[in-house]
Amino acid sequence: MSTMENPTNIVWHKSPVEKLDRQHLLQQKGCAIWITGLSGSGKSTVACALSQGLHMRGKLTYILDGDNVRHGLNRDLSFKAEDRAENIRRIAEVAKLFADAGIICIASLISPYRKDRDVCRALFPEGDFIEVFMDVPLHVCENRDPKGLYKLARAGKIKGFTGVDDPYEPPLNCEIVLQQKGRDCAPPGEMAETVISYLEEKGYLQA
Repeated sequence: MSTMENPTNIVWHKSPVEKLDRQHLLQQKGCAIWITGLSGSGKSTVACALSQGLHMRGKLTYILDGDNVRHGLNRDLSFKAEDRAENIRRIAEVAKLFADAGIICIASLISPYRKDRDVCRALFPEGDFIEVFMDVPLHVCENRDPKGLYKLARAGKIKGFTGVDDPYEPPLNCEIVLQQKGRDCAPPGEMAETVISYLEEKGYLQA
């Protein structure tokens, strides 16, 4: 019988170097910054600006971009509901490993359903999962349409596309909201600074 069938055969192996040791070495606290929002809301752009801003402060980060991860780890997954949930679960588990390593992990993906994001949050110690909602109206995202996906979805060439024929459930109690109202949109660097200020306030930029 395999260990997959009999999980009682699996024992956690404790390491002599723990999260606190790694955080002391890096002089920062590991966490996951989970950026969620519609396609075209600016998640990846803000993630890159945030990573750059923290790097300039001497902090170690890593971005888990939803599209990038599908080139490797999750290339076996489709966009069906069950596969999307598995995509999110795997990314959360990887983000958890990065956070345990003392790294500030920035996950950027639509993750449209609250229940899936709540499952991700439950993996982390309290406070170490920081949900950032890109609150950008659908019509703004659709006008941007940087990948041409909304056009394809409206033409019926993509099924189950979030915001068109599949819902997006906004967070109810996220830590940070980055909002666009009307035509006014803060530059990505300014949005990133909002997140960095939160990290500073909560003590994540020191061990």
